[in-house]
Amino acid sequence: MGVVVLVSLLATACSEAGSGGSQQDEKPRGAPAGQETVYWDYVALGDSLAAGVGAQRGYVDRYAAHLRNDTGARVRVSNLGVSGQTSSELLDALREDESMRRAIEGAEVVTFNIGINDLGHAGAAYQEGTCGGEDGEECLREAVEALKDNWDAIATKLLGLRSTGNTIIRTPGLGYTPRAEDDLEHYVSEVNRHIASTARSRAVPYVEIPAGEIGMSPDGVHPNDAGYATIADRLRGLGFGPLHPR
Repeated sequence: MGVVVLVSLLATACSEAGSGGSQQDEKPRGAPAGQETVYWDYVALGDSLAAGVGAQRGYVDRYAAHLRNDTGARVRVSNLGVSGQTSSELLDALREDESMRRAIEGAEVVTFNIGINDLGHAGAAYQEGTCGGEDGEECLREAVEALKDNWDAIATKLLGLRSTGNTIIRTPGLGYTPRAEDDLEHYVSEVNRHIASTARSRAVPYVEIPAGEIGMSPDGVHPNDAGYATIADRLRGLGFGPLHPR
């Protein structure tokens, strides 16, 4: 499926679904006598991929399971993923939503993905012939530049609330790389290169997952359970530093 069809479908599909949220392993006041127990709060940010649309379990719950199984920590999940969310909306939330900021400030684990809907809105305009520019792709270029600026600002806001020195902060970038038609692939690739560069410069472990490695749900837009498992497994492969030696 070409990126134009994929991202426009995604923008539509995401707007129809609600935000995801779950809390597991409520944090007890203390561990049993003589037994040291580690408790971690995990905050997930992002769009429909963070919310887990298209499957029974998204990558957030699966990654939390890896955290529990591999480290022995008790993990409480606050999934703040919002279907249809754009990078501008996530940035605004980080600036203005005090409850979100407090949750991040108290988290030992943070994951975030954003950007697919930014490209989706531009892709829809391109399909409709309203994108602008001599080549009809002006809105795509503008979306890419805005997304890159927003992604940098999001990373700055997050790292102002938590540090990579004492927090497991991870990102799968866009979540996965959509299949792109030859004449549009460079827009997606440009965003992914920027995300990888920014994540590396901020010491945020990052994984890029090509669409060909992701199982898709029947909607043709979101990953299925196997696809979300792939994302969670790739995040797991980054290890759990600095909180755990694995």
